[in-house]
Amino acid sequence: KMLRIVLGAVLFVGTFPSLADASQGHISVVLLGATGDLAKKYLWQGLFQLYMDQVSNGHSFTFHGAALTALEPGQKLMFDVLKKLACPPDESPNRCAVLKDQFLKLSQYHQLKTAENYTVLNREIEMLLRQEGLKEAGRIFYFSVPPFAYTDIARHINSSCRPPPGAWLRVVLEKPFGHDLESAQQLAAELRSFFREEEMYRVDHYLGKQAIAHILPFRDQNRQFLDPIWNRHHVERVEIVLKETVDAKGRTSFYEQYGVIRDVLQNHLTEALMFLTMELPANVSRAEEVLQCKLQAFQSLQGLEKNSAVLGQYQAYASQVQEELQKAQDYISTTPTFAGVLIHSNSLRWEGVPFLLTSGKALDERVGYVRVLFKNRAYCTQSETLRDAGHSQCKAKQIIFYIGHGALNTPAVLISRNLFKPVMPEGSWRETVGQPDLHVFGQPLSDYYVYTPVKERDAYSVLISNIYHGRKDFFITTESLLASWGFWTPLLDRISHRSLRLYPGGVENQHLLDFEMVSGEVAFTLAEPVELLNPSRLMPNDYRTIQSKFRQSRLVSAWSEDLISQLASDIEKAASRTVAHSGQFHLALSGGSSPVVLFQRLARHHYAFPWKHTHIWLVDERCVPLTDTESNFFSVHNHLLQSVRVPYFNVHPMPVHLNQRLCVEEDRGTELYAKEIMTLVANASFDLVLLGVGTDGHTASLFPRSENGLEGSQTVVMTESPVKPHQRMSLSLPLINKARQVFVLVLGKGKHEITTLLSRVGHEPRKWPVSGVSPSSGQLVWYVDYEALLG
Repeated sequence: KMLRIVLGAVLFVGTFPSLADASQGHISVVLLGATGDLAKKYLWQGLFQLYMDQVSNGHSFTFHGAALTALEPGQKLMFDVLKKLACPPDESPNRCAVLKDQFLKLSQYHQLKTAENYTVLNREIEMLLRQEGLKEAGRIFYFSVPPFAYTDIARHINSSCRPPPGAWLRVVLEKPFGHDLESAQQLAAELRSFFREEEMYRVDHYLGKQAIAHILPFRDQNRQFLDPIWNRHHVERVEIVLKETVDAKGRTSFYEQYGVIRDVLQNHLTEALMFLTMELPANVSRAEEVLQCKLQAFQSLQGLEKNSAVLGQYQAYASQVQEELQKAQDYISTTPTFAGVLIHSNSLRWEGVPFLLTSGKALDERVGYVRVLFKNRAYCTQSETLRDAGHSQCKAKQIIFYIGHGALNTPAVLISRNLFKPVMPEGSWRETVGQPDLHVFGQPLSDYYVYTPVKERDAYSVLISNIYHGRKDFFITTESLLASWGFWTPLLDRISHRSLRLYPGGVENQHLLDFEMVSGEVAFTLAEPVELLNPSRLMPNDYRTIQSKFRQSRLVSAWSEDLISQLASDIEKAASRTVAHSGQFHLALSGGSSPVVLFQRLARHHYAFPWKHTHIWLVDERCVPLTDTESNFFSVHNHLLQSVRVPYFNVHPMPVHLNQRLCVEEDRGTELYAKEIMTLVANASFDLVLLGVGTDGHTASLFPRSENGLEGSQTVVMTESPVKPHQRMSLSLPLINKARQVFVLVLGKGKHEITTLLSRVGHEPRKWPVSGVSPSSGQLVWYVDYEALLG
C-alpha cells in the first residue's frame, strides 16, 4: 500500500524510527491552484521542506494538488514542477533522493471544479486512511487562487470536505484580502459563514521573512537595553522601506486595481510598523496577547491626510497598461507605483516620532529594511583619529532589521556598537564579521554588531511550518486586517484625485523621488521638471471656478482636504482677530463625523491658534456619558482637546450626565448650560458656531418637525432624534442665529441630494431646520466639498 511503502523506504534511510510512530495521525495537504505561479515558485518547495523537516516526527502526509485544469494535463503540469524540487545544501544527496522520490509518490493531482469534485476528494482521503489504518489528525487547504474564488471554494469545503470530528482544519488564504475596508469586511463576513476564526490563516509572507519575524523576539530579549530608549525621547525617526528594481510589466491588470499602497504598504510594511510600535505583551509567543497589543497600536495611529503621502508613477507604466489591457492611447492611469507615507502615533511612547513607509517599482536598487535611527546628543571634542570609531558616541546610532537583497544580500540584524551588544538566540542567529569595505547607511560594517541567520530559510517555508504547528501569531487575523484597512482606506479615498509625479525609472530617478517632512506633512524636495509634466494629467482640483454663493450666503468649495485646510485657516483667523479685539474667543463645535478631520487639522497644523484665550462649547450632545464613543464631547476631546493647550476651565461640555443620570428633566441640565452661556458669553452671542447638515436637513440636534428649539425664547433645549441614541441636548436655532459668525460644513457624496434640495428651498426650518440658520447680526459661510455640491 502506498503509505506503507513510503514509510518503509524512509525507515530504510534511517530517518523514521518505526511505523508505529505514524499513529500520531495523518495530515492531508490540499494545494488549490497547484499549477499556478505562486505554487511553482514557492509553495511546492515549502511543502517539500515541511515534509523533510517533519517526516521523522510522527505524522504521515499526503499532498493533493488541485486546479481547474482537467486530470491529465493538470497532472503533467504539476509533476513537471515537483521534479524540479531541491533539497537544502546541507542535506545528504542519498537522503535527498529518497525523500524527493517519496514526496512525489505521496502527491497526486485532482481537478476541483464542481461540488461533486470536492465530495470525491473527501471520499478518496477517507478511503486511503481506512486502507492504511490511520487516524486523521488534520487537513490543510492552501488557497493559491484569486480571492473572487474564495467564497465558492469555502462553501464546498465546509459542506463536503471537512475532516471528521476530532481532526483540525486549517485554511490558508493569500492576499489581496479586499480592496478597501468595505470589500475586506464583505469578504471576511463571507468566510466567517464557513470557517471559524481559528481555522483561517491569512498569509502575509513578510511575516515569514527572518528579519521581520525577529523584531518582536529581539525587543523581548533585549528589554533591559531597549526599555530606556525605545521611545519618543530617544528615537529620531523610523524608516520601513521596500524598494524594487522591477516594474509592473505583466502584472498591470493587478496593479491597476491595487497600486503600490494596497500591494505593499497596507500589509507588509504596516505589519512591520505594528511590531515596532506595539507595546510588548508579557508573552510574545501568545498569539492572543500579541493581537491585543497590535490592535491597541492601530487605535493610537493618527489618521492620514492627503498630504501624508507623496506619490509617483514610472514613465513607462502608462504605455504598459495601454498595451496589456488594450486601452486607448489617451488613457490616463492614476495608479501610483511609488509611495512615501508619513505616519504618526498618538501613544505616549511614540508621540511626535515620524514613521516613514516607502515602497516603489522601477527604483535604483532591490532592498528591504526597517531602520530605527536614534537621536544623538553627543558632542565629541577629540578628533576622529584619536577615538575608537566603533564605539564613538558621535557616530550615528541605529538598529536595522535588514530584510534582504541590497548591499548585504542576506537577512540581518545590525546594532550600532555605540548602543549596546544585543542578546541574540544562539541556535538561530550568529554574529558575523562583515567585509571591511562594505558600508550600510554611510557606516562601515565594523561600526555594527552584525547578526545573520544560522540557516537562511525562504519565507514560505517558515510560514508553512508555522501553519503545520498551528502558530497563529505569524498570520493576519480578521480584526487586525480590518483595523489595517480602516486606517488606510481614508487615505486611499483622499488620494484618488491626486496627480502623480512621473519618474523615468532606475538610477535615472536621481533625486526626483526624494521627499521631506514639514509640519507633519510630506512633499517632494525637488520641483517637478517641466519635461515630465503632462498637461492631460491635470485633475479637477486645478479648476475651482464654481459659483460663489449658496442660499444667498458666501460659498467655499474644493476637494474635501483642501476645503478642510481652508476652513481651519478661516477659524484660526477669526480666533486671532477676536482675541486681539476682545481678549477671548467663544467657539461652539458640532459633533458627528464630518468635523473630525477639521479637529485633526487644527490640532496638527495650527500652532499659532490662540487656544489659551479660546472657550470651547458644544452645539449639541447625545444623552450618553461623556466617556462614551457616541459622545460628541468624546470626539472633540479625542481629536482636538488632548492635542492642544486649551485651559481646562475654558472647556464647557454639555451637562447631559448629572447625579449619575442621563438627561433627566428634574436635573435641569439645559438650564445649567444656558446659565453658563449667559454668564461667560457676552450677550449670549458666540463668536463662531460650526454646524453640519444631516441628510434629512437637520443641524445641531434640531430635527425636522421638532417640538423644541426651532423658535421661542429657550436657548438650550432637549430634543428627540429619529436614530439612537434618541435623547439629545442642543443649542436652539434662535441662540445659533445670535452668533457673530456661523460656518456650515458639508462633506461627501452622501450629502449631494440634501445640498441640491437646500439650494432651491426657502426659509422652512420646520421641514429642514438648517434652512432656518440665518445669523441676525453676523455672517454665514457654507463650506461644501465638490462631492456634496456636484455629486
